[in-house]
Amino acid sequence: MTTVFDVPAMEMIEKLAGILKENEKVVPPEWAENVKTGVHKELPPTNEDWWYIRCAAVLRKIYTDGPIGTERLRSVYGGKKDYGVQPSHKAKGSGSVARKTVQQLETAGFLQKVKNGRTVSAKGRSMMDNAAHELRQDLLEKIPGLAKY
Repeated sequence: MTTVFDVPAMEMIEKLAGILKENEKVVPPEWAENVKTGVHKELPPTNEDWWYIRCAAVLRKIYTDGPIGTERLRSVYGGKKDYGVQPSHKAKGSGSVARKTVQQLETAGFLQKVKNGRTVSAKGRSMMDNAAHELRQDLLEKIPGLAKY
């Protein structure tokens, strides 16, 4: 069976974002169109579907890296904060964005709480593996040479 590890990450995230967009429990909060994703950013995201893409990326990250909490997700989605002429420093991403994405994915049934954070539930694992299988079939139709891998 094909898993998330067998397909390219960006294509998988786009496929998951499309699936999450159809789910009525995963919706961007009203503040999502005006918020920055961290103190290291100067402007909000320009993509209108950035919330679904972030939710999909968080879901994939939790699938691949095991139980993860919001603090670690903040570090993953952080970046370099520009201090002008002074050296740049690492800055964490938005805690509210990380927390709300995880809460919505948990409400939708794709994540579950464990001792050290959250992990992918059986429903989420099944949905992601099925999406990876469909994506792999689509890629094999486009590029037949991938079949040997």
